[in-house]
Amino acid sequence: MFDDLPVSEFAFPGPLRDKLVAAILSGAKTSTSGLYEENIRTGEPLTTVGERSAVLDSTDERVAVIETIEVIVKRVGDVDLAFAIEEGEGFETVAQWREAHVRFFESADLAAILGDPPVVVDDDTLVVCVRFRLVEAR
Repeated sequence: MFDDLPVSEFAFPGPLRDKLVAAILSGAKTSTSGLYEENIRTGEPLTTVGERSAVLDSTDERVAVIETIEVIVKRVGDVDLAFAIEEGEGFETVAQWREAHVRFFESADLAAILGDPPVVVDDDTLVVCVRFRLVEAR
């Protein structure tokens, strides 16, 4: 089942991805958010409810299967505490969620993928908020 699915990559390979994958495997992480502008600039379609994907770890191993259960595009300013907590990164406030995501969304690594003009995140920046469930782990 793992090999036939599209892949889901959380962050970039390294410590952050390792932390996020561990949180998925433990059940602590049941949501994720991405910059909607990334979908626009890369042409990658949004995930859809019911879609299953294989989660990649930092060594490109398929370590889990997740299934999308909700997809909502919303403003950064509209992300709530429940969603932030479900991201499984230990956020206790929306401000903590926002600080971490602004840092990632405006990072040089993401800018290298998105190109110019640089993305500047504010309350009106759109994010894709996805809830998922862990289906299987290796």
